[in-house]
Amino acid sequence: MYKIFFRLVFKRLDPEQAHHLAFRWIRLAARVPVLRTFLAAALAPRYRELRTEALGLRMHGPFGLAAGFDKNAVGIDGMAMLGFDHVEIGTVTGEPQPGNPKQRLFRLVEDRALINRMGFNNDGSLRVAARLASRTPVFKPVVGVNIGKTKVVSEEEAVADYVKSAERLALYADYLVVNVSSPNTPGLRNLQATEALRPLLSAVREAADRTVSARRVPLLVKIAPDLADEDVDAVADLAVELGLDGIIATNTTIAREGLGLKSDPSLVKETGGLSGAPLKDRSLEVLRRLYARVGDRITLVGVGGIENAEDAWQRILAGATLVQGYSAFIYEGPFWGRAIHKGLAARLATSPYATLADAVGADVRKTA
Repeated sequence: MYKIFFRLVFKRLDPEQAHHLAFRWIRLAARVPVLRTFLAAALAPRYRELRTEALGLRMHGPFGLAAGFDKNAVGIDGMAMLGFDHVEIGTVTGEPQPGNPKQRLFRLVEDRALINRMGFNNDGSLRVAARLASRTPVFKPVVGVNIGKTKVVSEEEAVADYVKSAERLALYADYLVVNVSSPNTPGLRNLQATEALRPLLSAVREAADRTVSARRVPLLVKIAPDLADEDVDAVADLAVELGLDGIIATNTTIAREGLGLKSDPSLVKETGGLSGAPLKDRSLEVLRRLYARVGDRITLVGVGGIENAEDAWQRILAGATLVQGYSAFIYEGPFWGRAIHKGLAARLATSPYATLADAVGADVRKTA
């Protein structure tokens, strides 16, 4: 049913307009008590065997919404209603910014992919913090807060910009993510180099600890799939050295060659980050490499090209304790979370593993 609706309605709309329309419907549904209860029961059934502990947090399952969908923390309940066990909001910057000029979001339908050059359009850390502070949750998913650099801030001033966001948002975050991997903010990916990343992560860690004394706010870093293998290793080693809580692998890619893209070349050549199915192989490769390097010393989050339960299961076997999706939601619709959970429960039941935690990294350990 959804695929027919997508073809007849959403496909005819500008992608960003379609996003805002669908998100508005989700938020409205989550405000109606009887309706949201019915929808949550239908779309977010719970499976005891999928209960997950990660980052010191308990979740109904391992499947979450990646950053980028809910940039301003306006629809957390709605996304939980649809079956996401954790919701990562953002990317939030120190100051509000409109993002890049439109059109800045493109569908590659034949490839089940998206290209975006949104440019961290968001309300800024002060307004988002106020929104989180005033939130009265109906559903209680784990909420991650993804922070990035304000575009007009120079690389030299980036640390202070991230610290400002961390100080404002850490109190309301179940975990924090330092995003240094979007291709749509000039100079941002330069911060992935370890000589720049070390002081940045250390400063954000100190800011979170200074702001929230009653608990430790887990801190993760999100990396790009375009990093060379030796740079992936360097980030992994740095994360362990600094006592980081996790790594999210991976963000969108600027690559186009070698992905077997079938969509109109005029779309493929659009600048920005490519997400969705074509990212699957490289994202999985990076995840395997990370797990081989860090094992279970830190939590790994697999994201990029996850379309179905089999993709999610492969990420878990490759070392991911948590998995996230976004792009496939556009193509699969509201029953996507239900299908992921049902499929994961079925795969676990027929596997040799007693628990989901036992399956994490199993394929990598076999080849070690």
